[in-house]
Amino acid sequence: MTCYNKTIMNILTTFAQGYYTYRDSYSNTSNGTGDDAAAAGLLVLFFLFATFLFTVLVYAVYSFCLMKIFKKAGVEGWIAWVPIYNNWKLLEIGGQQGFWAVLAVVPVVSIVSAIFMYISMFHIGKKLGKEDYFVLLAIFLPLVWLIWLAADKSKWNDKASTAPSLHHK
Repeated sequence: MTCYNKTIMNILTTFAQGYYTYRDSYSNTSNGTGDDAAAAGLLVLFFLFATFLFTVLVYAVYSFCLMKIFKKAGVEGWIAWVPIYNNWKLLEIGGQQGFWAVLAVVPVVSIVSAIFMYISMFHIGKKLGKEDYFVLLAIFLPLVWLIWLAADKSKWNDKASTAPSLHHK
């Protein structure tokens, strides 16, 4: 072999040995301390906790505002804090059948239940002196609709809506 070929072979051998050493040292993931996994786990826990707090906050605002609306309608305020039963009462004060609140948890039927809830919200808005188009706020921003009705000074007028009466004679 010539000196030139020998030099090239030495360079290629050195390069190959360096490449495999470099590749093997970074491809082995079992030599880590687990800090990355712990950080990822803490991040997931943080986001779960933040989601839980946000959900509790939204439910508290929803229930508080619903309690204010129930008081205007002459319904006991504690009902606003009971899940499903609060929607049952919301449907009833809007002139709809309350059982739609239970059916709201059934897939596909929940779409029909939502329609009856919007009809109920329309009648509640009318009974609190709002215009017909006010129901659009209930459909697209229901929490804003609740806060608005809870915070304003409107009075409940049972005769203002065309909703059928729940009390049969």
